[in-house]
Amino acid sequence: MSQPYAEVIGDPIAHSKSPLIHQFWLDALGLNARYDRRHVVSANLGTYFAQRRDDPLWRGCNITLPHKEAALDHVTDPGNVRALIGAANLVTRADDGTLIAANTDAGGFYLPIAGLELTGAPIVVIGAGGAARAVLYALSRLHVGEVTIINRNGLKAGALLARFGLRGKAVPQGTKLPMAALVVNASPLGMAGQAALEIDLAPLPDGSIVYDLVYAPVETSLLAAARARGLDTVDGLEMLVGQAAIAFEVLFGMAPPRDGDAALRELLTQ
Repeated sequence: MSQPYAEVIGDPIAHSKSPLIHQFWLDALGLNARYDRRHVVSANLGTYFAQRRDDPLWRGCNITLPHKEAALDHVTDPGNVRALIGAANLVTRADDGTLIAANTDAGGFYLPIAGLELTGAPIVVIGAGGAARAVLYALSRLHVGEVTIINRNGLKAGALLARFGLRGKAVPQGTKLPMAALVVNASPLGMAGQAALEIDLAPLPDGSIVYDLVYAPVETSLLAAARARGLDTVDGLEMLVGQAAIAFEVLFGMAPPRDGDAALRELLTQ
């Protein structure tokens, strides 16, 4: 009997831990379904979606670098994801073959910091890609203070501030870190196979939080430096599991069993 399935797509994709997360939940619930990993290069993105549109067993896919923005050109957008965030990290298939864009990154980013009081707080975001868009969207709903985006393309970063109605500025990489209550690395810097993120955390006051969306490796040099300073940290697995939980319910119609998070995290860090 053929199984319903979902998958994660990206380029590269071998590092993705999404199959481990979703299969862990599928097995825990005893669902007859699977979750795969699929390497898709940019030139084949349209072909990939065209093929999946005609496959009734395909529930949808999560999307990672570099396709979060480009995916919107190949699917429908009834939730206005393009206007609200500008990037999709989830595409689902309706029974009639319609492919629907969604974004669970914003919710996944917010969950680990939901208890913090960030109203009026200064924030630093590193990066201006698809993940950064979701972060900035979430921050725009939290009424934060000035946001500094550190990115090699200052025009793109500045445009994102305007898009999300945030006060702040865009500065190039290498700029001294301003004082901030929260620093978020939403870039691929520090990921296995990518350049290191070189930044001096000395200007941060005690009590600041450093949040790295990179999860491969889990212990990045940024988080290690933050812990050496005695700062609170949030690692990339927190957001990864959070956004995956939202996506899982959409893809498979059941909420994942979060009482197994400790065992899941142990699996992901092996």
